[in-house]
Amino acid sequence: MKPINVTKNARLSVAPMMDWTDRHCRYLHRQLSGQALLYTEMVTAPALVRGGALHLLDHDPAEHPVALQLGGSDARELAQASRLGAEAGYDEINLNCGCPSDRVQSGTFGAVLMRDPGLVAECVTAMRDTVDVPVTVKCRIGVDDQDPEEVLPEFLSRIVAAGCERVTIHARKAWLKGLSPKENRDIPPLDYDLVQRMKGLFPNLHVSINGGIATLDQVEELLDSGLDGVMVGRAAYHQPVDVLAQADRRIFGSGCDSTAEHAVAAMLPYIERHLSEGGRLHQITRHMLGLFAGRPGARGWRRTLSEGATQGGAGPELVEAALGHVTALAPEAKAV
Repeated sequence: MKPINVTKNARLSVAPMMDWTDRHCRYLHRQLSGQALLYTEMVTAPALVRGGALHLLDHDPAEHPVALQLGGSDARELAQASRLGAEAGYDEINLNCGCPSDRVQSGTFGAVLMRDPGLVAECVTAMRDTVDVPVTVKCRIGVDDQDPEEVLPEFLSRIVAAGCERVTIHARKAWLKGLSPKENRDIPPLDYDLVQRMKGLFPNLHVSINGGIATLDQVEELLDSGLDGVMVGRAAYHQPVDVLAQADRRIFGSGCDSTAEHAVAAMLPYIERHLSEGGRLHQITRHMLGLFAGRPGARGWRRTLSEGATQGGAGPELVEAALGHVTALAPEAKAV
């Protein structure tokens, strides 16, 4: 498949989230927006290169435009993993320099790489020399006692010199000691102004912002402020319709709005195919629980799927039964 130019799609992206943005989640999100850029969960370069875990690269052609996020700190290994990702058809390879978990710290990658911009630049160079698709970076504004006003411009200048043309900045510090990964998503204060100043310092760098963004209105405001892109994380997972269903029209200026009902209808044949290949229903429906968030009947939808999808023999009929809780309270909605 010919690589897609994903720069325009990066106006709105869904963040890579461990245990959440797997291939089933991405397929669901694609039913709501045809244009937003989707990211995989972080895949470690050692798992691909040393472990041969190429199944981690599996994805459906319908997911495009889709980017592979890699974790690692060995330039040669990251280059090899990037080649595997490009050969698997990913439209972009992204280097994780923002994850604060103990696991990535012990492997000397993720947010710990903010301390070594020279190494990051070396990795970016090796990755770019290996693949034809864009190589991008996702980072924090700093870690621990670093002064973001000093370290972030230096970090960006090094990766730009290495040929990185697009970066996503999570507008919080990461505290590698003393805060859990969950706390690192909420406790360090957001500094959107700093990210916007970085765009001013690096006008030719495509800068996307991430962190604390929950609505499409916020996305539009940040784009209007001069940033090139916005990445949404947890809100896109828990309230996917609110973030993605109107995105093609409002953010990209083309296409029609989608609905939760449309997404459910599109997922049914996908579910049937997954079950026929030996998969389990809950592997898909766990990502669908938030489809009707805020709507009458949403609790019944969630309860039916949560309680029934793990049962042996559960199939598309359970999803249709769950949908009945919503359509029964919304006569104007089309039943699937």
